[in-house]
Amino acid sequence: MQNGMHTETERCVRAVQSKDARFDGWFFTAVLTTRIYCRPSCPVVPPKPENMTFYPSAAACQQAGFRACKRCRPDTSPGSPEWNRRADLVARAMRLIGDGIVDREGVPGLATRLGYSTRQIERQLLAELGAGPLALARAQRAQTARLLIETTPLPMAEIAFAAGFSSIRAFNDTVREVFALAPSDLRTRAPRNGANATGSNSTGTPGVLDLRLPFRAPLNPDNLFGHLVATAVPGVEEWRDGAYRRTLRLPYGHGVVALTPRPDHIGCRLTLSDLRDLTVAISRCRRMLDLDADPVAVDDQLRTDPVLAPLVDKAPGRRVPRTVDEAEFAVRAVLGQQVSTAAARTHAARLVTAHGDPVDDPEGGLTHLFPSVEALAALDPEALAMPATRRTTLTTLVTQLADGTVHVGVEGDWAETRAKLLALPGFGPWTVEVIAMRALGDPDAFPTTDLGVRYAAKELGLPSTPAALTARAADWRPWRAYAVQYLWATGTHPINFLPDRPHQPSTPQVPAKRRRQAPKDIP
Repeated sequence: MQNGMHTETERCVRAVQSKDARFDGWFFTAVLTTRIYCRPSCPVVPPKPENMTFYPSAAACQQAGFRACKRCRPDTSPGSPEWNRRADLVARAMRLIGDGIVDREGVPGLATRLGYSTRQIERQLLAELGAGPLALARAQRAQTARLLIETTPLPMAEIAFAAGFSSIRAFNDTVREVFALAPSDLRTRAPRNGANATGSNSTGTPGVLDLRLPFRAPLNPDNLFGHLVATAVPGVEEWRDGAYRRTLRLPYGHGVVALTPRPDHIGCRLTLSDLRDLTVAISRCRRMLDLDADPVAVDDQLRTDPVLAPLVDKAPGRRVPRTVDEAEFAVRAVLGQQVSTAAARTHAARLVTAHGDPVDDPEGGLTHLFPSVEALAALDPEALAMPATRRTTLTTLVTQLADGTVHVGVEGDWAETRAKLLALPGFGPWTVEVIAMRALGDPDAFPTTDLGVRYAAKELGLPSTPAALTARAADWRPWRAYAVQYLWATGTHPINFLPDRPHQPSTPQVPAKRRRQAPKDIP
């Protein structure tokens, strides 16, 4: 599937007529007779093809005068996979808009972060998405408002400002225009059984929300949650009662999230110190769990390799575990250089205890936010208990992250960031590629020097030297980061399994006596 699918009318009509949920988020169907827009999988009887028109975004539908369907709730579709597989201007802009930059800094702030003029950004977004940055941000605010209206008892005035609206009037007008209901009517009509697409009824505790995060099936949670838990930093992350929990550093405050894998969604329990951070928190959690991926496209490509095909068929839908804080992950990648997973966790935990911001967690055992790069950059290097060479690597990294010389956030250009990281002391291909894979979100990142990848390749009969494996993996592009997940899963390291499940490697054909734990440099 390529960008601009909404222009492929026949293909879109077939997807709508078959109610194919795989295309939710790829495009939106606007019905000319009812002036309503839907997701492709809408359960109502499909309209006649001549009454359908297609748009690339919910914002474009709204801008054209269509209102959201009350049945399929198109504003709650999974996000388009395009923004996580591309590194061009439009994709970077969409990731930043999802992170709330337009609400906090306006379109000029978006332009500054991307290094383009506001006119260039508006022109490209309009050409590709049918809506400019303000309209896209407005659609996102409307979705957040709906979520808060339907899942919390908050007064409407508080919801308006928590969702990012500048006034009660703008909030009321937008909700009426997008959903064809007044805010109070939207609350009255809200489902009371917790079955809606992204929210269930709140517990009533101030600042606590129970949500449902949708994804495109299939999703294999084993390596996704297993990786996050096996590498969890004590005090910042934990596995408790079947959920991965961690603290969040957010623009207006902080939060704690508990993420629970379910068959058809991810349960998400958010505790926020400031509700204005709701949109950003959801966006970052979705990004960490790679929930906007298109697993069918990924797996179909990897199945073309006869070596990978059995691994994919046995456990399809593997995601790439990412991060809620790109700078944090870059720091942790340095701490994990040439040491075991356990040692890396210990080093990170010491840093957290000494320099992290304390938080309260009444529902669990989390104690701190991971230290900000600004706080780490201000430290006396001698206070860091690590070898001198790694200390230099870490202090150089945090200094350049703090002053903006290096960007590993959602706005970062993947090629440019790789080049800047490689220029830092102590940064080699392994560190750069794991940061590209888990922080930058490049789906084609490929750490060929990773020992786990090399061991798996050898066991499977693939070339195990970096150059030969890179050549052999050409057919896996642009999904080599996903291929890495399938390769890692041939081992018995805890990263490959949910903590509550027995360890069953995904390649039973490999003799048990030759099995190894994944090696020391698992990121």
